[in-house]
Amino acid sequence: MAELYIVGTPIGNLGDITYRAVETLKNVDAIACEDTRHTLQLLNHLEIKKPLISCRAQNERTASEKIIDLLREGKSVAYASDAGTPGISDPGAVLCDCVREAGFTIVPIPGPSAFATLVSAAGSGGKTLIFEGFLSVKPGKRRSRLRELLATGDAVIVYESPFRIVKLLTDIADIDSKRRVVVGRELTKLHEEIVSGSAEELRDDFAGRSSIKGEFAVFISGTKNTIQNSDESADN
Repeated sequence: MAELYIVGTPIGNLGDITYRAVETLKNVDAIACEDTRHTLQLLNHLEIKKPLISCRAQNERTASEKIIDLLREGKSVAYASDAGTPGISDPGAVLCDCVREAGFTIVPIPGPSAFATLVSAAGSGGKTLIFEGFLSVKPGKRRSRLRELLATGDAVIVYESPFRIVKLLTDIADIDSKRRVVVGRELTKLHEEIVSGSAEELRDDFAGRSSIKGEFAVFISGTKNTIQNSDESADN
């Protein structure tokens, strides 16, 4: 049956891929991917050989047309981004829109994501959690958006590169130096690191490091729970 499968893949540790994801990749007729070279490494590890289609942010709409043509031929296609679950700060949303508009079924195959991985270990999430993905690389826009996010009182998750992590932590500390932050670096990988502290403490920590490597997910705690708990204590 012609269907598009959105396949979550490991964000680092290859052991995190699900049985269902492996079976899906084995059984489809073709695999679309954000970077064919990256996905080929995973497929070689799994001993899977399939035709690959490049579908990255720069060509997602034109690649979607090729994928839809395959679906019209009755072929099934899987889509995998470089790491994690497609559509979560990764390409995939445009592809899903195009395939749905063409009348074909989209089947999600759940998998890892840096977002869910850090949230599970961060604690203090509260009832509402804002996922912002990557903030603007422009300092003014980044700081302005951070002020808006922190002002909501909700917990926030953002992604950041090793080149801007100190700038991000500095911006958070400038807005609220005591706000609790949890930084996840190289999640699920050999050198995984999860550190927690005030924005000020983590800014000083990372600013003092001689080198910073890896990809980052950053959890910024909310204030609503603190306010609510204080109100409940006063009522009692």
